[in-house]
Amino acid sequence: MRSILALAVSALALAQARAATEIQWWHAMTGANNDVIVKLAEEFNAAQPDYKVVPSYKGGYADTMNAGIAAFRAGQAPHILQVFEVGTATMMSAKGAIKPVYRLMQEAGEKFDPSAYLPAVAGYYSTSKGEMLSMPFNSSSMVLWVNKDALAKAGLDPEKPPKTWPETFEAAKKLRATVSPTCGMSSAWISWALIEQFSAWHNAPIGTKANGLDGFDTELKFNSPLHVKLLASLAELQKDKSFDYSGRTNTGEGRFTSGECPLFLTSSAFFGNVRANAKFAYTNAAMPYYADVAGAPQNSIIGGASLWVMGGKPDGDYKGVAKFLTFLSDTDRQAQLHQVSGYLPITKAAYEKTRASGFYEKNPILETPLKELTNKPPTDNSRGLRFGNMVQMRDVWAEEIEQALAGKKGAQEALDAAVQRGNQMLRQFERTAGR
Repeated sequence: MRSILALAVSALALAQARAATEIQWWHAMTGANNDVIVKLAEEFNAAQPDYKVVPSYKGGYADTMNAGIAAFRAGQAPHILQVFEVGTATMMSAKGAIKPVYRLMQEAGEKFDPSAYLPAVAGYYSTSKGEMLSMPFNSSSMVLWVNKDALAKAGLDPEKPPKTWPETFEAAKKLRATVSPTCGMSSAWISWALIEQFSAWHNAPIGTKANGLDGFDTELKFNSPLHVKLLASLAELQKDKSFDYSGRTNTGEGRFTSGECPLFLTSSAFFGNVRANAKFAYTNAAMPYYADVAGAPQNSIIGGASLWVMGGKPDGDYKGVAKFLTFLSDTDRQAQLHQVSGYLPITKAAYEKTRASGFYEKNPILETPLKELTNKPPTDNSRGLRFGNMVQMRDVWAEEIEQALAGKKGAQEALDAAVQRGNQMLRQFERTAGR
């Protein structure tokens, strides 16, 4: 009897497993972040029998986005595609390829309130009417990482990192002259740092039409005297390596954890690597700002990625996708993810829960980017950006910045060229997007 019962139970379990609808999730996460994605899928799959989320790594951010769009054209798109923030305009212009999250949740009958999300996060992925197009997932912002031991050796106060750009320049000079001859300070993601984040932090436009969020027919504006002042100052510091360029992406971040560059601008999501590899006392601080700019600092903007729901799937599948997105937004789960990974909690409730628990008193590093993002209510200049061809355009901007840092162009000439070349790419995007 027991064997018959056991067989019956096994058969029922097998039937249920076979009946589960698979939800394909393509992503770009590696290492510890890949482990987080796998764990999330396993937890969701164990929590209910109807759907099975299957995560698949598809390469870096650009590779994953391109693979998803190509798969849609071939009729083989995944249900969920992780896309980095600068791919937002590209995803919006892929006609029929996406199902907006706000519509998905409404049709599936899932409880969904866009105002529950941090404004600086939700705004990046929403229309001007507040309609959320994709679900925020791994969000971060830019901070200044600080080697406290190096500051102390240079005679600087390790408990008071520089706040303004002039203070940062002076600290970098002193660090280069005393403890770090090859690099006083540096930065990863050079265009994100010097153009995108710098502009938002100073409430200065990157382009018209709210940096493209209110329409793709936008004109770039980051060749202003303020932007020129920053680039010219860094080009001067580059001459003796008080500032030393570390590349267009984050491949140079190891220069901070090795101790070579005591001050380093990069993502707050660098936290895990710093915790694992730095052999010195460290902290982070808000991005530097120019105190003579009215209202500065304003608020930072996010980096990272969101989850896009792809079009052309059966309604039954979409119910499962909607349930998974609700699962991801759970307050307790968001708070835990934030505290373990270093990525930002995407909801106000998860932020407040973490704060109320006293977590930030012991881990102030993880609150720095949140304080930046929520420093002031976002303006048209600091809600984010949405430019077509942004992936390629970042390379053009970086190319011109590199010319200035190498002394081959003046700062004004370089930024004028970056704006001119970028505007040409925006017009090309308008044509190909049919707008």
